[in-house]
Amino acid sequence: MPRFSIVIPVFNAEATIAETLDAIAAQTVTDWEVILVDDGSTDGTAAILRERLREDSRLRAFRNPGKGPSAARNFGVSKPARGDIIAFCDADDMWEPEKLARLDRMFADPGIDAAYGQVAFFPGDRRGAMRRSTVPSGALTAEMLMGENPVCTMSNLSIRRSVFRAQGGLDETMVYNEDLDFLIRLVTRGIRIVGDPALHIRYRTDNGGLSSRLVAMRDGRRAVLARAKRSGLRPSRAQEAVFLRHLARRALRTEDGTRAALRFALEGLATHPRAFLSPVRRGLATAIAALVSPALPRPLRRALFAA
Repeated sequence: MPRFSIVIPVFNAEATIAETLDAIAAQTVTDWEVILVDDGSTDGTAAILRERLREDSRLRAFRNPGKGPSAARNFGVSKPARGDIIAFCDADDMWEPEKLARLDRMFADPGIDAAYGQVAFFPGDRRGAMRRSTVPSGALTAEMLMGENPVCTMSNLSIRRSVFRAQGGLDETMVYNEDLDFLIRLVTRGIRIVGDPALHIRYRTDNGGLSSRLVAMRDGRRAVLARAKRSGLRPSRAQEAVFLRHLARRALRTEDGTRAALRFALEGLATHPRAFLSPVRRGLATAIAALVSPALPRPLRRALFAA
């Protein structure tokens, strides 16, 4: 049996899936399998997958059409995956060559149930600056997650297969923040998730018109936190302000996000000004940019707030 099962939900990914699979093939650890779950692609994805399956027997493809990425991930883990460790990856992201090697060393500690690393964000068109996420020291906590989620994406999460199955997997009814919901459930049930400060993944960001989706993300987070309250978790005003700053920064890099950025920034400052502005290089810069964003050229906004 392989050490790692890499689960990749795929939908209309003909432009990126080859690059994603190339990055996995370049891993210094070779004891892995890839579970590709096609969610009903209508482009050239299927032809690319058929070619790749002929080239590498470690790749296996399945169809789970029209059910969404959470269902695809659950399907990949619950049925075909054979590895002790599940490593999720999205069909447009790229791993660093040492990612699995670093995870292998981390999971040698039986006290670690799940792990993540640092994420580098780059624009889909590869123009603009590349920013990196912050990985806090110590095990992940619900308090960390209720601010600015340091895991950032399901593509950055690896977890023991037995733990994933025991915890019931992802909520397939959620469209936004299903990863946050899953992570909060894990940590509140005593699952130990540890971060690695080294770079693990390059995450392709979409700089198109996303401002309406940011509002949906906020609504999704509210649904997650409503569930969390049943476990006694309530976000502080400081955590809410940090999340609003995150939304403001994302809005600043979109084509239609200037009004949304200003709205999120003003609400964040009103909620907890000190938390929103700290650290100054991140908070104050976001506040100023949101105020002047209508006058900033779009390429400059995208370069300054790539993550």
